[in-house]
Amino acid sequence: MTQDEKTKDFYARLTQQLQEDTSWPSPYLYKFIVPASLERIAEIEAVFNHMEAEIQTRDSSKGNYTSVSIKVTMESPEAVVEKYIEVSKVEGVISL
Repeated sequence: MTQDEKTKDFYARLTQQLQEDTSWPSPYLYKFIVPASLERIAEIEAVFNHMEAEIQTRDSSKGNYTSVSIKVTMESPEAVVEKYIEVSKVEGVISL
């Protein structure tokens, strides 16, 4: 199984789980880790522009990484997955 297939399978399982466990629209908490870079953080924040998202950042103890937590109301499981895919294009990002 290729990495691309694994990614598609992961998002399909996530979509199914969110459909079963949550009524929509619903608040959703995204968590990401990125190399400590204002540019990278800004790229992630830009994905959630105009969505009234609550965004919190926290630097790691050594200052090499920054965690980004984003709480936002999403309309559907598919919308949640779309945002994960958009953020995955940011260089060095890890989705939790």
